[in-house]
Amino acid sequence: MNQDLTRGPVMRSMLLFAIPMILGDLLQQCYNVADTLIVGRFVGTGALAAVGSSYSLMTFLTSILLGLCMGSGALFSMHFGRRDADGLRESLVSSFVLIAAVAAALSAASFACLDLIRVFLQVPAEVWGLMRAYLAIIFAGIPAVFLYNYFASFLRAVGNSVVPLAFLAVSACLNIALDLWFVLGLGRGVAGAAEATVIAQYVSGVGIAAYALARRSEFRGLGRHLRIRAACLREVASYSFLTCLQQSVMNLGILMVQGLVNSFGPTIMAAFAAAVKIDSFAYLPVQDFGNAFSTFIAQNYGAKQPERIRAGLKGAAAASVGFGAVLSAAVWFFAAPLMGLFVDAGEAAVIAEGVRYLHIEGAFYYGIGCLFLLYGLYRALGRPGMSVVLTVISLGTRVALAYLLSATPLGVTGIWWAVPIGWALADAAGIGWYLARKKQLLPWAD
Repeated sequence: MNQDLTRGPVMRSMLLFAIPMILGDLLQQCYNVADTLIVGRFVGTGALAAVGSSYSLMTFLTSILLGLCMGSGALFSMHFGRRDADGLRESLVSSFVLIAAVAAALSAASFACLDLIRVFLQVPAEVWGLMRAYLAIIFAGIPAVFLYNYFASFLRAVGNSVVPLAFLAVSACLNIALDLWFVLGLGRGVAGAAEATVIAQYVSGVGIAAYALARRSEFRGLGRHLRIRAACLREVASYSFLTCLQQSVMNLGILMVQGLVNSFGPTIMAAFAAAVKIDSFAYLPVQDFGNAFSTFIAQNYGAKQPERIRAGLKGAAAASVGFGAVLSAAVWFFAAPLMGLFVDAGEAAVIAEGVRYLHIEGAFYYGIGCLFLLYGLYRALGRPGMSVVLTVISLGTRVALAYLLSATPLGVTGIWWAVPIGWALADAAGIGWYLARKKQLLPWAD
């Protein structure tokens, strides 16, 4: 079940490790997508707009914890690649304390600032009541999000991507069953959808924590590492906070675009809410492949195996571009039927705008596939700051162009075009910087 990515065929090892991660995140997407689909089909367009807008906010909040856990995971992978058991245990303790503190602060701040969200996201009055009811419950799941992502990042760092998948499979099925019961059976509307999500999140978070503590040897004998050294905490923080910043900037940009979209009214809000779910599902495989690639690079960087790193780079780039092209074709041709899963056929204006969004985004998934590889590469090589720079380029372009182009005759279509332009500029910057700094990035390579 555990994979040592410093040995064996390069692409086979990477793909076998990536597949459970892809399946796991597809299941994780089911949390909010199940809410969106069931609410949109059985409660109404207003409820769909409320839950869909909440998704952008929750993605931003989750990205803070996910970024911290991913950054720590890169450090765990390096210790694992070096066979440094004591360093790994010390990093586990330091990162848990650090990220748990951030999760507690984030949870408290979310509840305290609940009523300010309407102003920031420009939520129309007819949508805000439902959105507030949903968020007031969904924020209670933040500690569970921390538990799942922390222990999943650790397990993936040591080559186990199957167990996180198993816990997500159970909780995703539970979430869908509870959604149907609470929303349709009990008639609890958006509050029932939120309750179902939170319960499912705690099942996965507590479950994976109990598994790791009981089954993994790295969590035994932690007593001598409970005293946190400042040097170790700084090392963990340097990886975690820069990756957190990268994830947060990425999702803050999306949140700012959400506010602009909301200013166009409930129809555009509903179209964007449904289309973004499809979009997220479509490029999720290349995103997770980028994360698996990052673990592969980090383990081999720790083991100082430049040939495997080079082979991994070439194979991953080809696979990501090829898979992105296939996804682009699929979303382009099936955009209307996919929108029909979330929106009643009678909502023609909502479906038409969602299809327009998907036809623009769907042509360029290979661009974001390359960008996820670059994020993973720089994180694994101990340069998480470069991932932040690429995110600023991508999202800065997206936000600036979205506001600029939406004020022209293009209107809301200008917001959709801003996205692939941002991807292209970030890809060019990331590839160019790697080619210029290759010797510094791999100083011990021939």
